[in-house]
Amino acid sequence: MRILTGIQPSGKLHIGNYFGAMLPAVQLQDKGEAFYFIADYHAMTSMSDADTLRSNIQDLAIDLLACGLDPAKATIFRQSDVPEVNELAWILSTVCPMGLKG
Repeated sequence: MRILTGIQPSGKLHIGNYFGAMLPAVQLQDKGEAFYFIADYHAMTSMSDADTLRSNIQDLAIDLLACGLDPAKATIFRQSDVPEVNELAWILSTVCPMGLKG
């Protein structure tokens, strides 16, 4: 089984992040191929300060490791490190345009 999920670094983590995303990620890392990404592109829709976003990305990576995510069992990566994410978004936006309601 392959597992893929992402967490936005849009703010300080809270108990809901732990029980809703981080604990399940730790529990699932032994169940198959696990890929967890820091969804920094998604966070850019709600954050405009680059320094805060960079800090949140680093804090989230540290917190994932501190909660028990094992880099030997799971792949952890930053969304923006994968150029295909933006390439696919561009392709999809050209063939699946969203109409404007008016």
